[in-house]
This record gives sequence, C-alpha cells and structure tokens, in this order.
Amino acid sequence: MIKTHKIALRPDRVQIAWFYQQCGYAKFAYNSALSDFKAELSADNFLSMYDLNKRFNEKKKAFDWTQAQDQRAAMYAVHNLGAAIDNWKAKRAKFPKFKKRGCKHSYTTDEQAVRMAGKRIKLPKIGWVKTFEELRFKGKIVSVTLSRTANRWFASISVEVEPPIHRCPAPSEFVDYFASHTDIGTPQQIERSIYPTIGIDVGISTLATLDNGTKYENPKALKRYERKLKREQRKLSRKTFLSVNWYKQKRIVERIHYRIACIRRDAHHQATTDILKCASRIGIETLQVTHLLKNRKLAKALSDAALGSFLEKLKTKAKALGIPIMQADRFFASSKICSNCKHKKVDLTLSDRQYQCNHCGRSIDRDTNAAMNLRNLAAGYAES
Repeated sequence: MIKTHKIALRPDRVQIAWFYQQCGYAKFAYNSALSDFKAELSADNFLSMYDLNKRFNEKKKAFDWTQAQDQRAAMYAVHNLGAAIDNWKAKRAKFPKFKKRGCKHSYTTDEQAVRMAGKRIKLPKIGWVKTFEELRFKGKIVSVTLSRTANRWFASISVEVEPPIHRCPAPSEFVDYFASHTDIGTPQQIERSIYPTIGIDVGISTLATLDNGTKYENPKALKRYERKLKREQRKLSRKTFLSVNWYKQKRIVERIHYRIACIRRDAHHQATTDILKCASRIGIETLQVTHLLKNRKLAKALSDAALGSFLEKLKTKAKALGIPIMQADRFFASSKICSNCKHKKVDLTLSDRQYQCNHCGRSIDRDTNAAMNLRNLAAGYAES
C-alpha cells in the first residue's frame, strides 16, 4: 500500500524563489497543453496526454528560460491535465480551466532524483533542503509533491510500505485460549472474536459517540477563531487590491485558516486512530453533507465539524487495516429507534438530547442510542 507523509520544509530565500519558479513553470505547461487541447477540440480531435506532452516539448524550445527549470514539473503538470480530461470525458468532473497566477502553488517532481537523509531532503537541481522532521515511513518513494500552504512549504512524500497493523494488545487469557484451540477458525475469525463490533454516531455538539458511551468532542476551531478571522478579513478588504500591503494581509488571513484546518484535522486523526485500535467491524450512518448544508441555521456548525472529512478518514484507515465498515441506509432512523425494544419514536426532535422510549420506558443518551443501533446493524451483517 502507499502512504504519504507531508513534511514541513525549512528553505532559505534562494530555495523559496526556486519553488515559486517551478510552480510557475508547472502552470505554464498546464495552460499551454490545455490551450492545445481546446484548439484541437474545436476540430473534433481529442489529443492524448502523450500528444500534449510531445507538443509542449517542442513549444518550450522557443523559450530559453525553460532550460534551467526542472522538466519533471512540466511533465507531471501535463499528466495532471490528462487525468482531468479523463474525468471530464467520464462525466466525473467539469471541463478543466486555466490556472491563474497567484492561486495554488504546487508541483510534482520525479521520485528517482529525490533522497531523504535525516531531517534533509535532496530535490532535483536545488540540492538539499532542511525539513522539520524525518520521513516516518520506510520503503520505496513513489512520488514527491512540493506545495505551499499559508507561509509554509511542504513536501508530500508517497512511500510504498507494507500494510500496517495498529492494534491494542489482546488480553493474555484470550491469546492463551486461542493458541491452545487451533481448530476454532482463521486468524481473521479469531481477531473478530477478540475485538468487538463498534457503532459510531457523528454530530455537531459531539464529533463522535460510540455505543459504549465514549464521546470525542468537537474542537469547534472556526468558532474559536471567528472573531480574529473577521477582524483580519476586514483589514484585507480595506487594502488596495494586489498591492504589497494587500499580499501581506492576505498571508495573515491564510495563516488563520491554516491554523483552523490543523486543529480540525488533528482532532479527526486522533479520534479515528483511537477508534480503530480495538475494532473488528464498524457501523456508521450515511450522511448527505451537501443536503445538510442547505439548512442555513446549521450550515456553519456543520462546516466547522467537517463530518464528511471525519468519515472519509475513518474509511481510509479502516481499509488499510482490513476492518470492514457497514454503512446504514440513507433513511435508517438510528436516532429515533429504541436500541432495546426497536420501537420507533416519530416525534423525536433535535432539541431532545435524552431518548425516552414510550414503549419500554428506557431512558438513554440520544447519541449513544443511535450508536447502539448502528452497532446492532453492523453485527447483523456479520452474522449473515
């Protein structure tokens, strides 16, 4: 499997200027290839990625400044355009657009010319660049992408590694029992006997609630920095557009957004890793986040929680560990169904945080009740 480690760099001024040049060269190659594709598209001729790359190699000879650049940045930019065109043909995305100046800064280089040695990385034509940490994974480097976020530069290094196993140590009595009874089943069946099936209910006030009552709090990073962000954005609106002071203030706003994203991402990673340590099967609900955001009263809180990103991280890590995830049906009322007697409470509202069953009289936390229903659903799939 392939895992990516995004490492913050510590470049000097010369190296930062080089990074900007390569990002500009990648945008130049992308826009040039897109222009050729649109010109031939009017004549009902679809150029392939290799034809676009060949045309650009002929076109760049007219510009002397391209010889000093990293040619891998242009090659991978054309490859990215080819992938975007394939998505457009398959109707998975819209038609690709030209990249504007000053937007996202990133470029990809060849992994064969990259080396890692401690807290340093060697890049083509620029040499060694200091990093804040060492590469976490050991294996063959597949690709390296340099990108800028706010005021920092990062190297995203994709490495081909063995499938990891992050598990809590099993109780000694279970290990001894299964070691003496080898006829019980396969190692996967033994693992499912040791580790339980877990149900997870996600929400706004609490990021995730497990069926055993464990809760993972939502950091609410946007709400924490909302006043500061509003103040800095007001300063940005008063600057002259594209002036020096406008760019300085824009960097300040970018840093606040980056800080908010880091807090949210860290909470998601810690919660998903802790959940997957001791689980053999997981039951979750199916969320239509785009439909939920249409509610203007909950849109900001939902965006701050980023529930879609949380579930996506959970699915990705579970797939890497080989843990099956069962998604409930879109219209499965996990919050309205009693986990004890299966009676459905139709008049349950969002303000009711305690579930009181009218049939059996059970009183339980609303989110815990929903998580228990999702656990039962996942366990039912396991039995079938």
